[in-house]
Amino acid sequence: MALEERPVGKLDRAVIFLGPPGSGKGTQAKELAKLYGVPHLSTGDMLREHVGNATPLGLKAKPVMERGELVPDSLVLKMVAERIDRPDCFHGFVFDGFPRTVAQAKYLAELLKRQGFKQPFVIHMVIPVSVLVKRLTGRRTCKIGGEIYNIYERPPKDDLRCDNDGGELVQRPDDREEIVAPRLEAYEKQTEPLVSYYRRLGRLHDVDAAKSIDEVRQRVLEIVRNSR
Repeated sequence: MALEERPVGKLDRAVIFLGPPGSGKGTQAKELAKLYGVPHLSTGDMLREHVGNATPLGLKAKPVMERGELVPDSLVLKMVAERIDRPDCFHGFVFDGFPRTVAQAKYLAELLKRQGFKQPFVIHMVIPVSVLVKRLTGRRTCKIGGEIYNIYERPPKDDLRCDNDGGELVQRPDDREEIVAPRLEAYEKQTEPLVSYYRRLGRLHDVDAAKSIDEVRQRVLEIVRNSR
């Protein structure tokens, strides 16, 4: 019986995915959340929801976002606290892109303790920069349906046309090589203290994100099931 076919049981804790742009953390986080039937959480979604619903937190965040500034931790952390207090998070949840700093990680630890959760474990997507650059600069998106290809790893059958609807495939501005390298450098600089923090606590699990999506998924499932 394949690993993903076995009964998964309850997650009953928070799982955090850390990884640079292009490492596949979003894909893996969504799949894990779907498998366990728990919410996949991102602070971007929370911000959009609060702004869209004109909640008190959303009304404070909206002008900040409209100015193109970063929403302060004080607001983001209140949104996180409100979100994980909802009933659908009772059996755990999967974070993608949060926390971003050690301060946020410490706040999250207190929140989880208050809610009666075990401390989280962290999936760290490790991948060489050369592979990331190839993944990101090779990415092309269909202008019609949004289907994503990679000219190096998953090219379309017809050059620069979507296999599904024939739409033009375009490169996102922030996927150009001159943009990608600084993005990756900024990520490493920002995230290294957080990686070190979780490693010291013994909660960090390195995963080779250069492998195929299926191989990475299998490894993530092994970690989750063996780290109870």
